Amino acid sequence: MPRRQTPVVNEIELPPPKPRRWPLVLATLVLLVACAVWLFRERLFPPPPFVPKSNVNAVKSDVAQRGDSLDVVVSWTLADPRLSGMVDSIRVEVDLASNDTSRVAMLPSSSRADTVHFGVPPTGQATGGTSCVSTLYLGRLSHERCTPWQFVRPSANVVTPDTTTLDTTARKPGRPERPAEVPRIARIVIHPEGQQVDPDLGGHCAEWQRRHPQESVWIDVNRTAVPDCTGPNGKPTVAQFCAFAVLVDGRRVKTANSAKVHYCEELFQEWIRQRVT
Repeated sequence: MPRRQTPVVNEIELPPPKPRRWPLVLATLVLLVACAVWLFRERLFPPPPFVPKSNVNAVKSDVAQRGDSLDVVVSWTLADPRLSGMVDSIRVEVDLASNDTSRVAMLPSSSRADTVHFGVPPTGQATGGTSCVSTLYLGRLSHERCTPWQFVRPSANVVTPDTTTLDTTARKPGRPERPAEVPRIARIVIHPEGQQVDPDLGGHCAEWQRRHPQESVWIDVNRTAVPDCTGPNGKPTVAQFCAFAVLVDGRRVKTANSAKVHYCEELFQEWIRQRVT
């Protein structure tokens, strides 16, 4: 029986499969979109408005009596807007502690001071309050900065005249002076009538006085004191008041508690000149 021969099959090499292109195209598109988003991120996703904690550097209050009005002049300084943000307007609030009265004002961003009016406290009493300033930007208020203040009106109901400083210019001509007669007081005058006195925050002035019992706190009386006795508004935390008297015959005299105070001597001479001129 003849043998069957197995046919020989020639192997044909097939070309390798072509790689899929769509993943590469998709990755390229994602990369292009990511680059576009990164380049235009500020326009596509604008950052939230920057509102600083506080761009008010400092707040001061200057209090003065004008007749029956107590004028509180609030002034402030702002930080550099490039560092702290823009300002649309400024809000000023002054609170009176004695009767829970508040004055609120919205001012242009260019303002640096505002005046608030209150009633003058009665003689022998003091009034105080707090001045606060904050900024408004895009409808949002920054953290406010506040400074306390107080105004004192002294009283002196019982005083002893100092006969060694009698003002003889008001005595009628030709009338001899009676040295033995006790001068009678017609009225008492306090100078200054009222004074801004800063609060002694932290008791620094009281501590300074305990450590320097023989020294004066004054550098310029009622104007400048040692740093420990100077308050947040740049005013002394203590004040010097001088009591003068007008006698029944018209003469003016210092009182015993003001007789040996150099500052009171200056005010007394000024008081006499005002009457003479």
